[in-house]
Amino acid sequence: MTDALFPRARTVLAPGAVHVPDWLPPDRQRQLLDACRAWARPPAGLRTVRTPGGGTMSARQVCLGRHWYPYGYADRAVDGDGAPVKPFPGWLGELAREAVRDSLGIEPGPDPYDIALINFYDAHARMGMHRDADERSDAPVVSLSLGDSCVFRFGTAAGRGRPYRDVELHSGDLFVFGGPSRLAHHGVLRIHPDTGPPALGLTGRLNLTLRAGGMP
Repeated sequence: MTDALFPRARTVLAPGAVHVPDWLPPDRQRQLLDACRAWARPPAGLRTVRTPGGGTMSARQVCLGRHWYPYGYADRAVDGDGAPVKPFPGWLGELAREAVRDSLGIEPGPDPYDIALINFYDAHARMGMHRDADERSDAPVVSLSLGDSCVFRFGTAAGRGRPYRDVELHSGDLFVFGGPSRLAHHGVLRIHPDTGPPALGLTGRLNLTLRAGGMP
């Protein structure tokens, strides 16, 4: 109700880090959700990520273009069913470039967007503070949210602690971080269950992070 009365404003959280509310209209959210559901099916589908210390991430993940595992990339789901990773579609790369132009007002640069990490959060899932540092390109990271809202924490490249800022990301929101914020620590503190658009038909939250790998 509050958002309907007072539309959320575009916010610059740090140099190179911009939150654009409601960037994806409802029809594009539905199209993206349909695509995510297809990508999540086996082979190389949605999986639980295991950390080197023997733990597991509470958010489940599927990858496109290259398969991410802690802490590197492969052409197969090496910590899943071993199948070749699903291809990264060209239209998703164009969406990423459009997002960079709209948020940062710059051209994305020469490296093509060719990797997607798609994380699914149920009501109890979290994501600890981390950096997206396994790519060889410094192109901005593009983050798109679908479904339930979350509390997203965005910090600095110096460490996981303060200073940081917390922001609510809703379905359709865009968050882009590049330049001096490209290696900033960030994470998901909590999910707000049952806050997604009813018409979308998604229980939980999907987050797509689109990246330029800069790898051969």
